[in-house]
Amino acid sequence: MNKRPSDSPATKAGPTKKNSSASSAPKQQSLLSWAKPKAAASTDSTVTGTTDGSETPASAPLVPKARPDILKGLSDEKRELLRLEQDTIDATWLRALQSEFTKPYFIELKKFLKQEDENKQQVFPPKSDIYSWSRFTPLPSVRVVILGQDPYHDDNQAHGLCFSVKKPVRPPPSLKNMFKLLETDCPGFVIPNHGYLESWACQGVLMVNAAMTVRAHNANSHKGKGWEKLLDAVIKTVSDQRRNVVFLLWGKDAQNRGTLVDKKKHLVLQSVHPSPLSAHRGFFDSQHFSKANKYLEENGQSPINWNSLVDDCS
Repeated sequence: MNKRPSDSPATKAGPTKKNSSASSAPKQQSLLSWAKPKAAASTDSTVTGTTDGSETPASAPLVPKARPDILKGLSDEKRELLRLEQDTIDATWLRALQSEFTKPYFIELKKFLKQEDENKQQVFPPKSDIYSWSRFTPLPSVRVVILGQDPYHDDNQAHGLCFSVKKPVRPPPSLKNMFKLLETDCPGFVIPNHGYLESWACQGVLMVNAAMTVRAHNANSHKGKGWEKLLDAVIKTVSDQRRNVVFLLWGKDAQNRGTLVDKKKHLVLQSVHPSPLSAHRGFFDSQHFSKANKYLEENGQSPINWNSLVDDCS
């Protein structure tokens, strides 16, 4: 079996249609280089749907749109602060969220992160991975949303997808509990020997944390600095621009964001968090993964191949 690079979006991830924004990108050394405008042209439509939820025929040509320049007209200071966003966020998300990046809360957040750098504080995930969620799951491909809280704060864990860890790091406790639920909820599911959730993300499962960065070995150290407002904008964007998306809201913090979702257009499933501290209070009985697939199929979409992770085992 040919192995794909561990840090590049998958081109095959189960029985869903391919997303042109992700699968057409050339293989590169890192996600950071993949994300730069010169490396790949992003589109706002795919064979599985458009950002307004309408279907696009498979034969319809995809018309690339120019990557927005969020730095145009800004002061040198703001250009420096927002260079990471300009260079590493997927173009469809950059276009949808561009008004957020110049708001006072986000500028203050970026100043805080710059100060962390100047103070020689180690921050996770690496800068090139902070927005990996946007590149693995461009806006037109979003079909399921899973919200996390704080990124993993130990070495070699966080890489921009909530609950996910890169190989060869062993799955943390909350992810192990997700696998336990899948084993009983989805017949045939095989618990993988890793916790890298790339193949889910490339099928349209958006996995994003409330705080997108954290100081090394210091849990919740970047909580309340502004990331949560950006997450609210992400959720509102999905709710407004997509249709028939399943939102899996685990834990009180995630459930509070359910008010941002138009429940007439989407399915919201709520449960306690899969953490060992709470999972026994109903998470294992939630059947959220099978319920998500049932809803997708009822609305004319392919189910998520949750078992795709086993194909990535090494």
